[in-house]
Amino acid sequence: MISASQALQRLKDGNRKFVEHVSSSDNLAGLGPSAQLIQDQEPCAIILGCSDARVPAEIVFNQGLGDLFVIRVAGNIVAPSQIGSIEFAAAKFGTRLVVVLGHTKCGAVQTTLDELQQPTEHQSPNLKAIVDRVRPSVEVLLQTDLRHDHKALAAAAVRANVEKSVAQLRSGSDILRNLIDNDGLQIVGAEYAVETGTVEFFDSFSAAPCP
Repeated sequence: MISASQALQRLKDGNRKFVEHVSSSDNLAGLGPSAQLIQDQEPCAIILGCSDARVPAEIVFNQGLGDLFVIRVAGNIVAPSQIGSIEFAAAKFGTRLVVVLGHTKCGAVQTTLDELQQPTEHQSPNLKAIVDRVRPSVEVLLQTDLRHDHKALAAAAVRANVEKSVAQLRSGSDILRNLIDNDGLQIVGAEYAVETGTVEFFDSFSAAPCP
């Protein structure tokens, strides 16, 4: 299994190829799983991303079958099931990079901002559960001058929500904390720009070239 820094470089290289519209013939162009993949998987990274149909992680990072362990939920929020899924992948497969992938024009984040500014009287309790998890990361922004600039507020809210999810993963699991302290696990945040296809990593560490 490759290190977190090698996996990060692989994702950066893959996203650059995606933006340049270059697709490797042995990645998504493949027609089906290999015999090895049927038996096992060795994902190089764990991606906690949004369910938005415009942000499929395998395509965004130009990766193929078995390359990524992807968890998708509206607003890339952190709940026990997401933490458990990440714990499973990190422990089972030895994957050492976790990326929380937010994106511009996120509907879940915008819905939360709308709800905070104009509460809905009869909101679905299931949707409310998502809004309530996004709320702590964005409501403080409404107390700043950003509340007067809709575009800037939305952009800041997306990043704040990613950073909150990263912090929750780093501190909300003894298993992940132990892997961070003793076994090279790294958890970073990133934002995908739906306008350009580019992924920006917020707090990435030094990345070594892939072998």
